[in-house]
Amino acid sequence: MGIVERARALFAKTTTRGAATAVPASEQGGGWRRIQEPFTGAWQRNQGEVSSRDLETYSTVYACMSRIASDIGKLPFSVRRRDSNGLWVDERHQTVSPLLRRPNSYQTPAQFREAWILSKLQRGNTYVLKGRDANRTVTRLWVLDPFRVQPMVADTGDVFYQLNYGTSENLLPTNYPAEQLVVPASEIIHDREMPIFHQLIGVSPLVASGLAAKKNVQIQRSSADYFANGANPGGILTAPSGMKESDAEAVKEYWDTNFQGKNAGKVAVIGADMKFTSFAFKAIDSQMVEQLRYSDEQISHAFGIPPFKVGIGTIPAGMKVDDLNQMYYADALQARIEAMEDCLDVGLGLGDDVGVELNLEPLLRMDLGKLADVHAKLTAGAIEAPNEARRRFGLPPLAGGDSVYLQQQNYSLAALARRDESPTLFGSDPETQSTNQRDTLRKLEAGGKRRARYNHADGTYDVELLSGYWLHGVKPEQARAGGTSATSEARNPHERG
Repeated sequence: MGIVERARALFAKTTTRGAATAVPASEQGGGWRRIQEPFTGAWQRNQGEVSSRDLETYSTVYACMSRIASDIGKLPFSVRRRDSNGLWVDERHQTVSPLLRRPNSYQTPAQFREAWILSKLQRGNTYVLKGRDANRTVTRLWVLDPFRVQPMVADTGDVFYQLNYGTSENLLPTNYPAEQLVVPASEIIHDREMPIFHQLIGVSPLVASGLAAKKNVQIQRSSADYFANGANPGGILTAPSGMKESDAEAVKEYWDTNFQGKNAGKVAVIGADMKFTSFAFKAIDSQMVEQLRYSDEQISHAFGIPPFKVGIGTIPAGMKVDDLNQMYYADALQARIEAMEDCLDVGLGLGDDVGVELNLEPLLRMDLGKLADVHAKLTAGAIEAPNEARRRFGLPPLAGGDSVYLQQQNYSLAALARRDESPTLFGSDPETQSTNQRDTLRKLEAGGKRRARYNHADGTYDVELLSGYWLHGVKPEQARAGGTSATSEARNPHERG
């Protein structure tokens, strides 16, 4: 049974209990709208209201959407599983990994993520249709056009989605019909922005920034008309009294035709004592640049993106590059990344111990010098093994590099506690020693050797050969055999070791 038949069968079972009702288009922000003209003929003269296409292609809106979508698009998918220690480790999943590597036949993983985010930023909702094989395993994912999807709620509370592509010429499966199709919520992954008006309908940041974007589009249109007139604001053409209205209209038409637009600046020869007085604008009256900047900042706030990331204003003083990237990630990307990961986990039925994550390394990548310093500190602090650090630099593993290293002089807290509680160094008094340790100490102290002490940290002995000169790191078997010179050397405590 194909996807269409399964969807119709599932919907048929529910419609017997109650009919599905569409969510009102007013709450969705879509549907047909009547063209509103500021005056008769404005639409034909391209002076109508600002359209949604004008808003989406306005430079600041486009920069915000492009920046967020491209930055999330470059973060690769990874499947992770929780191991027995409660740590999340990378894993190749039998079905999910191939799906995320090739979500459909016409999109790469990066294009799929960009389409997901762009749909969410433009329309507030992302609808992803699942494609299944004969075993009901999800093998394909398609990002749908949000204008052609209508959420519906049945009387029983079940959620459905009505797809209205209307033609078979689309990018969906070959058996998708041209007419309307209602599919259950189990076949749709629905990600949404802030659901202010309805829990199934997200509101796009483009809606929140609509007035600011519309104002700037109108300002730029007026500015374009102004400069198309040669940056001349117009003026008044005066003539002696007694001029007929028909003559005035003829003079005005002659002036507009020959001395405006591309003809501005030409020499005009007029008679009858006529004079032209041009208008002049004061900078304080328009303040166009300040108005544009203020509205652009409002648009950036609606998208949650710092203004400096889209070329508005200046970079905050005193902040490092890593701090700026972290601020940008926390304000504009983190919530949308987490939402995508959650939707994929639930939509693909991965459970609690398996999850999809977006790798943040391409976004928060450090420079090579700083990265080397960080991993050097992690290795020296016994937090990671050398081979783990080498893997981050694309270097092959080394023999013995999978072990965590720590310097010998670092003692455990337990050993330090025993030292503080003991009258001798590191609890080497006879009362806290075993029989073998006491026998070894007696052998070391025999034959003229003055003192010996046991090191709990590594199980070796320190032997004083002369006053102030110690032989360090004597192993127990060497001490019992009486040979100590082969593995250690005597040093003065005042010398550097």
